[in-house]
Amino acid sequence: MERYRSLHRLSLCGKIILFNCKRATATNDSERSELIFCSLSFERKDNAFLIAAEGAAVISRKRSAHRVEIVTCKCAIHVQKRVATPCVLVTKKSEKGGSFQYTLLTLSSSNRLEPCMEFKLPYEMRENVSILRGPTVLWSHAGNVFYTSLQAGEVRQVPIPLSHIVVGELPLHKEQIFVLGLQNVSEQSLNNQSTSKALGYFVDNGHVFDGTIILPHPYICITRCVFVLSAEKVDGGLKSAVVAATFNQQLVYFENGIVKDTCQLPFGQTENIQLVNTGRNGCLFVISFHQEHVCAVWKETFQIASHWSGVSSVHVDDFVGCGTDQMLLCFKDQGVTRHSLDKFLITDLCGISYSSCQDNIAPETSLLPENYLLTLQALESRLQSGLTVLQELQREVRVKERVLQQSVQALTDVVSEREPIFTQPEQEGLIALWDCDDESKDEALDDKTQDMPAVSSKPQVDKLWHRIAGDRMVVGVILTTDSPVPVASVSLSILTETGQSSMPAVIQTQSQVCWLPAPCSSSSSSSSSASLFPEPAAKRSKPHSASRPNDLNTRRLAVTAVTRLTPLLNSGCVKCRVMLHYVHRRDAFSVVSNPTPVVLHCGQVTLDIRTDFQTQLLKNPKLKTDEVKEDLLSLMAVLERWVFYIDSPDHSLGDVDGWIQKRVGCKRIEVSPQYLLLNSSGPSALMLLHWHQITPFQGELSVHSSSQLQMLQFLDSLLAYLPVSCSIQPVRSTRGQGAAQTFSLALEKEVVSLRECASLLLCEEEEEGKKKKSLEHEDSPEPVSVKGLQRCREVWQRDMERSRMRLSPLVDVGKYRRLTQSMSKVQLDGDLAALLNTLCSANTLP
Repeated sequence: MERYRSLHRLSLCGKIILFNCKRATATNDSERSELIFCSLSFERKDNAFLIAAEGAAVISRKRSAHRVEIVTCKCAIHVQKRVATPCVLVTKKSEKGGSFQYTLLTLSSSNRLEPCMEFKLPYEMRENVSILRGPTVLWSHAGNVFYTSLQAGEVRQVPIPLSHIVVGELPLHKEQIFVLGLQNVSEQSLNNQSTSKALGYFVDNGHVFDGTIILPHPYICITRCVFVLSAEKVDGGLKSAVVAATFNQQLVYFENGIVKDTCQLPFGQTENIQLVNTGRNGCLFVISFHQEHVCAVWKETFQIASHWSGVSSVHVDDFVGCGTDQMLLCFKDQGVTRHSLDKFLITDLCGISYSSCQDNIAPETSLLPENYLLTLQALESRLQSGLTVLQELQREVRVKERVLQQSVQALTDVVSEREPIFTQPEQEGLIALWDCDDESKDEALDDKTQDMPAVSSKPQVDKLWHRIAGDRMVVGVILTTDSPVPVASVSLSILTETGQSSMPAVIQTQSQVCWLPAPCSSSSSSSSSASLFPEPAAKRSKPHSASRPNDLNTRRLAVTAVTRLTPLLNSGCVKCRVMLHYVHRRDAFSVVSNPTPVVLHCGQVTLDIRTDFQTQLLKNPKLKTDEVKEDLLSLMAVLERWVFYIDSPDHSLGDVDGWIQKRVGCKRIEVSPQYLLLNSSGPSALMLLHWHQITPFQGELSVHSSSQLQMLQFLDSLLAYLPVSCSIQPVRSTRGQGAAQTFSLALEKEVVSLRECASLLLCEEEEEGKKKKSLEHEDSPEPVSVKGLQRCREVWQRDMERSRMRLSPLVDVGKYRRLTQSMSKVQLDGDLAALLNTLCSANTLP
């Protein structure tokens, strides 16, 4: 006979987990107490929760049976496993009630209940019992706060006496669990808040801090629960954004301990606050109340979105597997003898809704009118944008249809031997690839001369700059090429002029190229010239002005060169000439045409070791100036780069970009918003981060850093945030490494090919020699006569000649020719790989 004691629920990884205690009659008239669990997953096809896993663990086997009850359950981060783990706290009460034994169990990934820690208390937990990160169990009793964890190994008491306890967690790497309260004072001054002091205590390390940096002093004594949205340490202080529910039925939003907004709640006695991230539609606060009420509040407007009654529990997770959060409302009157959810509602108030018994659980308050207005405005804006794109496409289609009709008419006229009649190309908004006669050529040339200045086929140097980064100097040049003739194999060289010698010294540099205005990644080198060869178009839209920088024929690119400062610091002030090297090709078919090397003098830079090397980008990343752009290009040229592919097959990745921004010292670069600058302390801690979300379950992370150890530490902290089933695969590594690897493979192939070909020739010659030797052994004479002795001497001389030829073998001319041809092909591949490696690595220019 089973007797259920309690029913508790929690959610993890899109599943709802039910915990229950039961008593079962065992042998010898004793009772056995068990903790059973059941994991349910939602199936959209069936619109129901189905059993995914279930199990049980024996809590007590004693003859004098204890009363086993569940105190609370919650998901918490297991610091040793670095994953979110379901935790359930159970208590065994003796019949006499003299002692209470508590056990914290965790549910492993293999669906097994495992004991995490045990402790005994002379009293029963009743107030503010919480399971937090660690896992850590925290509670209050008789005006004191106690806690225990795996790290503590024992029950400890918060050393400072506090009243009006508020417990929460900060999203920081350290000092996460905190306890806020007012310092205990006498009864005469208890109501006088000016004589009390707001204090905070970090459970992780025992540090005491000023509690007003999280909540103002007057709000601590009226706060029921808090939820920390964000927190970061800046200049030794703490900046935070907190939402708190008070005894006055208010939801209050604080920034750095200052009230920013309030919302009147429809119910009292708040128990918990959760955050629902619905993706593009914004975020919701879900507040649960003591008397089975639930309320949802929009984060952006801080207005009531909806509320429900008769809710036994509310959970937030991705239950339908769409990559965003939903809330699961479990309504009361559930069957306690079976693992099922008879009445539930899954919704995000933004279009996702799954429920059973829809008529009974409809929300009592729908979306506010202003929310509808915001939705309609956004839809109207998207509709207008789509209509504009559609009109442009229709205009392009009409132009193409007219051109096709005129082309068909012209062909018909030619076949019919009639003179074709053409309209002016300007009426179609097009330009022709060629003109029919010399007069039209002269007119077009005159118009072109009046509309735009004369341009040269060589690239124009717009700007020259240099930066100092650590022990290296970066020289950069911004070029503009407005000629359709492409350039390739671009690099920079630096020539020093110290005034002591007439011959300038060449400094070893490492060059790379990226297109502007968008800064490219550091993997774009001068060897990848495929993007320099645009596909020729038969007709192009007529440009408004060829002299504008955003003209289709005008291209801007940045070329950077990195060199070490050691050969430059031989005097107080060094002047360096910067030379641009590129290959000018006559047409787009670079394999056929003969490349022409060109050297262009870009200008002169002066290096003075007494100047300030601190860049504007590191001082203020929010600036939008050309100097900050140059700082970013220089920084990307110096730092090494790793690219990682992140895949989470079972669960969505979450807001990785937001998690990166919450790290201490991380700021977004305004001139290139896709990059985040992480500058904790010192130049060695400098990192550039770029997160590209491919799908809700896949993404690509680019890390620019000068320290591989720092990169690994960052990935280690990222793994603690990502789901357990997430995998990280390296895609690309430090620049030039791919070319170096290709070069090494080509050299290996060349050596193996040479060895195999030479071995094949020698083996064939040796086989022929063996055949000849075997034939000679068949008729070898006996040395019993003068004639036989003469023949033996001839055989011995042939053996000596064969031995000599083995040391210096002679091969067939045809076979040797085939060997040289095959080796030439392999060596050409090796030469190409060496050239690519040279362009991607340090170039020593003559």
